[in-house]
Amino acid sequence: MNPDEAYRAGMAALESGEEVAALELVEAARQSHPGDHRLWHVGGLLHRALGDLAPALVCCDKAAALAPRDFGTLHLRARVTFEAGLPATALYEQVLRIEQRDSARLGLIEAIQQERGPAEAGARLDRMLGSDPEWIEGHSYRAQLACTAGESGALTASMERALLQAPRNVVLWRELIVSLIRATRFDEALAAIDRARAAAGPHPAFDSNEGVCADELGDHLRAERLFAPLAHFDEVHFIVHRARNALRLGRPQEAAAMLAPKLASDAPDVAPYLATAWRLCDDARWQWLEGDQRQIGVYEIDLPPGLADTARALHTGAGEPLHQSVRGGTQTEGHLLARIDPTIQSLRRLLEEAVARHIAQLPPPDPDHPTLGKRRDRRVRLAGSWSVRLTDSGHHANHFHPEGWLSSALYLVIPEAPQGQEGWLKLGEPQAELGLALPPIRLVEPKAGRLVLFPSTMWHGTVPFSAGERLTVAFDVAAPR
Repeated sequence: MNPDEAYRAGMAALESGEEVAALELVEAARQSHPGDHRLWHVGGLLHRALGDLAPALVCCDKAAALAPRDFGTLHLRARVTFEAGLPATALYEQVLRIEQRDSARLGLIEAIQQERGPAEAGARLDRMLGSDPEWIEGHSYRAQLACTAGESGALTASMERALLQAPRNVVLWRELIVSLIRATRFDEALAAIDRARAAAGPHPAFDSNEGVCADELGDHLRAERLFAPLAHFDEVHFIVHRARNALRLGRPQEAAAMLAPKLASDAPDVAPYLATAWRLCDDARWQWLEGDQRQIGVYEIDLPPGLADTARALHTGAGEPLHQSVRGGTQTEGHLLARIDPTIQSLRRLLEEAVARHIAQLPPPDPDHPTLGKRRDRRVRLAGSWSVRLTDSGHHANHFHPEGWLSSALYLVIPEAPQGQEGWLKLGEPQAELGLALPPIRLVEPKAGRLVLFPSTMWHGTVPFSAGERLTVAFDVAAPR
């Protein structure tokens, strides 16, 4: 096959989800054109998209040997190496000697974090931000590193330093305010909003975030007044904040009226709030959205030997991750199930088989439904995966996963003598901060080797436990293309 055509077919398959067929074309073209680095590069992309990182690494190494000064080729090799759980710092350093792109700079920081821990990664990122103080994405990741390293007091330190040089930078102020909100430090966020207005002048971002803080601090009427002039904003995240306010004010019909028109636009943030509003209104549509118990699956998995020790060794952080559900524990970085460690790969195969069984038994397709409307004729793909280790009094706050199609909890280790329903998984119970008297629609008892699958847009959290260790693996299944 013509190498140009094979390359184009491979790149197109990354969008269409036809990677397996495209790989056959690319591999056939490589037989007659083994020195074309593009064919090895796109082969690496295709294998990576399928989650097969061992053959992706082979392709990436070959492409890099053929094109040792091509930024995209070397960047892909560094990325795949990192995702496979292998040392990638030196590879990212090589990429950055070719070109200083933000994606590669962040990749380097991730690689340092994986190999040497969040403290050293934070120190390197501080040096980068010192020479590029208005790099917003870098500041956002620096805030995450501070929390992971157990240094939440330094959450916004890099942004504060940057604002001394650029006090009128609204985007930088907004990132600082949002970081404080993500850390639930609402009083500090309000103080920052006052400082931002004094330094940079009025801005709708300051007004909307003031409303968010007021609402989270319990001043719901003030929040409503702050939101009112911004009601014409059609962004989903702002509509969700207004709906949260309406739910807290006891107006679920109003919340549902805001949210329902957005459900059909594939806005995953809408579904859990809309289900909550419909339940409070006693609207039967919540049963259509979440009530069919076939959307929830419980499966028993034979865990690979040594899995708990493998997962536990990856918990190198010292604090809770920023803007996540973990309370009283740690969460691993990177895509856990992409690692080429044999134990991890054995687990991944078992999980993909269980997910396929779960998809096969789902209720019939419904094009209007956020979960059941997705196609089911594609290979299972994982959008992300991680491990969580909780200790005494640890739990997950109720939350949902807007990036996934299906979500999960796999129990590796549970406390030895839980009391009552300690540690149980709660499905369908709204976030506690909303103050709503809605119970879970289902409770699942944790057991070692038990896998629970459910829609990513469904509220889920856990009952705290009093003592012991709870070690889990979780992953999101990507919506099929």
